[in-house]
Amino acid sequence: MAGNAHPGILFNPHAYEASELDSASRSLMESTITYFESLGKNRITSDDNAGVWYADFCDFLAESGAFATLMTPAGYGAEDSRWDTWRNCHFSEITAFYSLGYWYAWQVSMLGLGPIWMGENEEAKRRTAELLRDGGIFAFGLSEQTHGADIYSSEMTLTPNADGTYSASGSKYYIGNGNEAALVSVFGKIANDDPDAGVEYVFFVVNSQHGAYELQKNTVHSPMYVSAFTLHEYPITDADVLVRGAEAWNVALNTINVCKYNLGWASIGICTHAFYEAINHAGHRSLYGGLVTDFGHVRQLFVDAYARLTAMKLFAMRANDYMRSASDEDRRYLLYNPLVKMKVTTEGEHVVDALWDVIAAKGFEADTYFQMAARHIRALPKLEGTVHVNIALIVKFMANYFFAPQEYPDIPMRRDATNDTYLFEQAPTRGLGKICFHDWEKTFSKFDSLNISIFRGQVLILRSMLEEAGPEGSQARDIDFLLALGELFSLVVYAQLILENVELMDISDAVTEQMFDVFVRDFSAYATRLHGISGTTERQAEFALAMVKRPNADAERFNAVWEEVSGLMDTYELAP
Repeated sequence: MAGNAHPGILFNPHAYEASELDSASRSLMESTITYFESLGKNRITSDDNAGVWYADFCDFLAESGAFATLMTPAGYGAEDSRWDTWRNCHFSEITAFYSLGYWYAWQVSMLGLGPIWMGENEEAKRRTAELLRDGGIFAFGLSEQTHGADIYSSEMTLTPNADGTYSASGSKYYIGNGNEAALVSVFGKIANDDPDAGVEYVFFVVNSQHGAYELQKNTVHSPMYVSAFTLHEYPITDADVLVRGAEAWNVALNTINVCKYNLGWASIGICTHAFYEAINHAGHRSLYGGLVTDFGHVRQLFVDAYARLTAMKLFAMRANDYMRSASDEDRRYLLYNPLVKMKVTTEGEHVVDALWDVIAAKGFEADTYFQMAARHIRALPKLEGTVHVNIALIVKFMANYFFAPQEYPDIPMRRDATNDTYLFEQAPTRGLGKICFHDWEKTFSKFDSLNISIFRGQVLILRSMLEEAGPEGSQARDIDFLLALGELFSLVVYAQLILENVELMDISDAVTEQMFDVFVRDFSAYATRLHGISGTTERQAEFALAMVKRPNADAERFNAVWEEVSGLMDTYELAP
C-alpha cells in the first residue's frame, strides 16, 4: 500500500501509487487524499481542537460516493460497489492519517451497517443501499451507560403492540454518528411477560431525525459525535427489524469481529503521520552544537519506533489475507483480528511514546498533528473491547496453537478486487476452542538469523512451561496472570504472521532483524512481569526467568535501519 520511493512500506500521500487497486478504487483513494491535503494542517488541527463536527467531510463522502462504493456488498449497489477488505484498509489508513475523527465517521458507519448486511431483512438492505447512495452515515447502538458493552444486561426494549407493530424504548450511550445517522442499528430485547420465557434479542433500525429519537448530548469534546440518545416509544414495524433471537446475538459479535480490525489500521495511519512530523522536526533541530538526530539515544528511539510501525503494518496486512480467505473450515482470523485490534493498537502507543520522547515539548503544540496523535492513539486500545477483553479471548486459542497444529493450504496475499461474502455469512461465535492453526515452528524455521533464533528459543521455553507447568485451576480466574500469559502468547502469533509477510514482501534483512531485536526485549519484559505476579507458581517463575534473553546487537544492521529512517526526513509534510 505504501506509495513512496523509499524501500519501506509506510504510506506517503505525496507518492501514493496503490498499483494493486483497480483504477476506480485508486482514483477514489487519490481524491480522498486530495480532499484532506486541500484542508491543510491549520484547518484540520483547529477543527479538532475546537471539536467542530466534520460536516464538510460528510459532504465529500456524499459527493465522492465513498461509503456507497466501499461499504455496499456486491449486488446491492453500483457495479464497483463491494465489501473489499483490502480496499477498505487503504481508506482506513488514509482517513486516520489525517485525523481519527474522519476515520471514526467511517468506523462507526461500518459498525452500523454490519447488522443490516448480516441480517435477514432484504427490504432494509435495499433501503440502506439507497441511503448510502444518498451519502448517509450510520451508527451502531449497542452499548449503554450503565452496562457498557455488557450486552447480556441491555435494557433497550422492543414491545409488541396488538396491531403487529412494536414500540422501542430505552437509552444508548457512546454511539458514534448518533447525531446525523440515516439509520442506527439498535440492539435490544423483545419484551415478554412470561417469566419462564428465555430472553429474545433483537436488532432493529431507527432514524436519528425521528421525533421519538431524543439526542441528548455528545459525551466527548471532539469532532467525533459520540452520542447519548433515548428512544421514547419509537414506532417499529417488521420493515425495521433486522434479525431476532440467537442470531441477533451472533450478529452483534460478528459485526465487532469484522470492524475491530479497522482499529489497527487507524493506529498505523496515526503513527505514520506522527513519524513524519517527528523526523522532520528532529532532523532540522540543532541542540548542544549538533542535530537532535546525532544523539545515539534519539536514533535508538527512532529505529525502535520504525521497527514497531513496520511490524504493525506487516501484521495487519497479513491478517487481511486470512480474513478474506476465511470459511467455516478456516476461522483462524478469529485469533488474528483481535490481535490487530489489541496488539497493533498498543504497539501504536509505544511508537507515539518513543517519538514524543524525541520531540518533547513540540508534541504539545496546538498547531501540530502530533498533539492530535498523542491524544487519539490512546483511544484505540480501548474501543471495540478493551485490551483485557481481547487478551481473554485470545488465550482461548493457545492450547490448539501450540499443541494441535493442523495442515492448511497456503494463504496467498489477497489484493484481489473481490466481494468478501463470508464476512456476512460467518458461523456462530461459539466453538472458539476448537479452531486449529498451522504450525508456527515451520514459519520460524525458514529464517536463519540471530534475533529470530533467540526469539524462537524464548517461545520454546514458553511452550515447555505450558506443557510442564501450565495454568492451574485458580489461575484461570486470575486476570493478572492471564494478561501476562496472554501478552507472551500474543507476541508469538504476531511475530509468526510478520515473518510470513516478510517472505511475501520486499522487507530488508536489517529491518527484519531489528523488529526481532524489539520482540526479544518485549518478550523478556512480559516474562519478567509473569515472574513477578503473586499468582505465578514457583515452577512457572523459573520458566519465566529462563525466557529473559538479550537480543543480538549489531551496529552495522542498526545503521542500515537508521539510514531508512533518516531517509524519510522531508519526504512528507502536510501544508498549512
